[in-house]
Amino acid sequence: MGTVPLLGDEEAAPEARAVFDDIRAKRGTDYVNNFWRALAHDPAHLKEVWDRVQGVMGPGAIDPLVKEMIYIAVSTANGCAYCVHSHTAAAKGKGLTPEMHGELLQVIGMAMRTNGLVTALGVEVDEAFKA
Repeated sequence: MGTVPLLGDEEAAPEARAVFDDIRAKRGTDYVNNFWRALAHDPAHLKEVWDRVQGVMGPGAIDPLVKEMIYIAVSTANGCAYCVHSHTAAAKGKGLTPEMHGELLQVIGMAMRTNGLVTALGVEVDEAFKA
């Protein structure tokens, strides 16, 4: 259950509606997802996060599909079901196949297992791995 109501276009301030319009235009859709509607209570914060997401998740040295897969992994580790779902949908839109998704889940599961083991065992970092 949310801690704030989701704002529709009619309830949102003009500054928030401008961000909604930008989301629609850049994504080529009429849909504005719930995350942005929850953030719309603070239009300045909404705009800041939207601008930063575009910069981080946009074209760069890392392929956009790989960025979405990283987002899925981090969201899994942080327990953010909303982000796992939204970024899995985004990854599928960027070409994530069922085989890739299955392999990603195997990597996430293996990393969580070995991270837990290393932490529980208190294994020190090898000198060869230190920068």
